[in-house]
Amino acid sequence: MAAQGGSKRVIYAALAGNLLIAATKFGAAFVTGSSSMLSEGVHSLVDTGNEVLLLHGLRRAEKQPDRAHPLGYSREVYFWSFIVALLVFALGAGVSFYEGVSHLRHPEPIQNIAVNYVVLGISVLFEGAAWTVALRQFRKEKGNFGYLAAIRRSKDPTTFTVLFEDTAALTGLLIAFVGITAAEFFSMPALDGLGSIGIGIVLALTAVMLARESKGLLLGEAALPDVQSQILGIVAREPAIQRTNGVLTVHLGPRDIVVALSAEFRDELSTTEIEACVERLERQLRREIPEIGALFIKPQTAAGWAAAQRRVSGERPA
Repeated sequence: MAAQGGSKRVIYAALAGNLLIAATKFGAAFVTGSSSMLSEGVHSLVDTGNEVLLLHGLRRAEKQPDRAHPLGYSREVYFWSFIVALLVFALGAGVSFYEGVSHLRHPEPIQNIAVNYVVLGISVLFEGAAWTVALRQFRKEKGNFGYLAAIRRSKDPTTFTVLFEDTAALTGLLIAFVGITAAEFFSMPALDGLGSIGIGIVLALTAVMLARESKGLLLGEAALPDVQSQILGIVAREPAIQRTNGVLTVHLGPRDIVVALSAEFRDELSTTEIEACVERLERQLRREIPEIGALFIKPQTAAGWAAAQRRVSGERPA
C-alpha cells in the first residue's frame, strides 16, 4: 500500500500542475495566436485527463473480488494506462499535427510574444516540479537498474506513465520556445507551425512507448526473477515437499500476483498431511510475499511438469 500511496502522490502532483498550466497556455494562445502554444495547451489538457483516468484505475483496482471477477480488479490499472497511451496519441499528437499543418497552410504572425515567454517560464516551473516528484518516486522503485531496464521490469505503469508525460511536456515546452522564437526572429510565422508538428512527434513517440509497456502488462507478465526465486526458496524449506518442479506467475496488478506451483510431495504422506502442508505454504508465502493474491499448488511429478513445459513451449513429445 505504501508503494500505491507513492504512485498517487505522483499523479496528484502532475494533475495539479497540468490543470494550472493548461488554463494558462490556452489563455496565452488566445491572446497571441501562437500555434505552438495552442498545441501545448491541448497537451496539458490531455495530460490532466490522463491523470484523472490513472486515479480512476487505481481506485477501481482496489475493489474486492466478486463472482464476476474472482481474481479481483487489479488489471484495471493496466487497462486505464493503455487508454492513457491511446489518448496521448489520438488527442495530444493528433491535435498538435492538425494545428501545425493548419498554421503552415495559413501562417499568422504571433501577437504579444512576451506573453508566450512568461507562460513558457511559468509552465517550466510547474512541469519541472511535477517531473521532479515523479523522478524521485521512480528512482526509489528502480533500484540499481538503468532507467530503460527499470521501465521494462516495472509492474506499476502509473509512475513511469507520469514520468513519460512530464518528460514529454518539458520537451514540448523547449520545442515551443524554439518555434516561437524562430518565427519571431526570422519573421516566418510558419516556423511556429513546425514547432507544433514537432510537439506532435514527441507526443506520438511517447504514446507508442507507453502503449508498448502497458500492452505487455495488460496481457500478463511474469513476476520478476528474484520474486520467483524467493517463492521457490520458501517452498524448498517445507519438509513435506520432496521436490519443487517449478512455478508460474502472472501479475494481475502492480501488487497482485497469481502463483501456480508444481511440487512433488513425499510418497508416505497421507491426504490430511498434504492438505496441512498446503495450508502452511499458503500462510508462509503470503506472510513473506504479501503481493501474492492467489496461490494454486499442484501435486505433480517432475516428469509431468517437464511434459507440461514442453507443451507450453511448442516442443513435440519425445
